[in-house]
Amino acid sequence: MLSLSHITPLARRQEYAACLSQRYDMIRIAPSPIHQQGVFAIEPIKKGTRILEYIGEKIRKDESARRLAQRNDYIFHLNYRYDIDGASLDNTARYINHSCDPNCEVDNSSQHIWIVALRDIASGEELSFNYGYDTRDYENFPCHCGARQCCGYILGREYWGRIKPQR
Repeated sequence: MLSLSHITPLARRQEYAACLSQRYDMIRIAPSPIHQQGVFAIEPIKKGTRILEYIGEKIRKDESARRLAQRNDYIFHLNYRYDIDGASLDNTARYINHSCDPNCEVDNSSQHIWIVALRDIASGEELSFNYGYDTRDYENFPCHCGARQCCGYILGREYWGRIKPQR
């Protein structure tokens, strides 16, 4: 069995920071045809690559509800107890836009939220994932992703058959 007891917490943080800085070499923030700013690949990204961590303040669900009521659009579900408020400008992942035909997905199977390449992504391509909104107030969230199969709203694919498509 491999023992990690010899690695200090500082060394782990430094290794983690080095890993993240390498990933930032793969992407850039630039104007987006989908919505204001977006995240774009600088180089090809292979399917399955962890591209960015969605970072921010870890908050309890009651605080999350309060911030959502104040129109904070950067709250992300972490687990049954906590959410991440990614409103900080340090959170590059907050600039990734929604698409009905995304090239990334979200992996929050641990205490972290990662944006992962769903397929191979070409250099210059905008990163996107499906935000997975439900049908509550869906009319207030029109989609501008431009995908061939766009449903017209920022909705999880499982809800597409429940709404009248926007024309």
